[in-house]
Amino acid sequence: MNPTTRFAPSPTGHLHLGHAYSAWCGWHRARQERGRFLLRLEDIDPGRCRPEFAASIEQDLAWLGLDWDGEVRVQSRHLPEYQATLDRLAGMGLLYPCFCTRGDIQREVTASAAAPHGPDGAPLYPGTCRSLSPSERTERMAAGERFALRLDMQAAHRPGLTYHEEGRGRLPCHPERFGDVVLARKDAPASYHLCVTHDDALQGVTLVIRGVDLQPATDLHRLLQTLLGWPEPAYAHHRLLTDDRGRRLAKRDLAATLRSMRQAGIAPAAILGRFAA
Repeated sequence: MNPTTRFAPSPTGHLHLGHAYSAWCGWHRARQERGRFLLRLEDIDPGRCRPEFAASIEQDLAWLGLDWDGEVRVQSRHLPEYQATLDRLAGMGLLYPCFCTRGDIQREVTASAAAPHGPDGAPLYPGTCRSLSPSERTERMAAGERFALRLDMQAAHRPGLTYHEEGRGRLPCHPERFGDVVLARKDAPASYHLCVTHDDALQGVTLVIRGVDLQPATDLHRLLQTLLGWPEPAYAHHRLLTDDRGRRLAKRDLAATLRSMRQAGIAPAAILGRFAA
């Protein structure tokens, strides 16, 4: 089958070599097997995403010679679709409003002698608002309290889930490790987990190629796909590029950007040749 792959960065900064490698992996696979390569801009976070970074992403990919098929999907233009998905989950009794602040959660976690932690190492949400009665939830919402929407993992969990990782076969999923994950934040209409699984299904992505740092999230994504009746893509998680000190390339560490390399006169072939080696 001709694969459909995608590159889905968040426009929160300029692309660096790590982004370019991930984009190249998806592009190369699609072109090699006469498939489709899609570009998606995951710009749901209004506090961090910027139009100038979105434009820079397209410019950098074009400079590298990585073309994409069809229109660029910009998530912020499709908010009603994500809301409809949240409404479906709510109708299944799988969501609840969470009014807790970060301070509230930290105090709950601190009071626990052995707070469980998620795959990212952060303490799991203790489930404070899960026990609120329907009337309490209604009263607090009517009073204008801001809230996030969390997945009730106890109700949503489906044991026995697996996913196909290229080169390794079927691997088990343990989405319960994430606890009652946020699917809509107080300051954003939907979460990364909800939007990425929605769009992969909508766009017909058959092979998700992304960094190994995102592999743990696959467990949660498979759960959402199962709950919502969406197709299951295959997965291929690639290595992460590192700097001279062995640290993964990251925006927060001011990794050298493709924009700066372009301005310095570095040839795209020199970059792509490194990936193909």
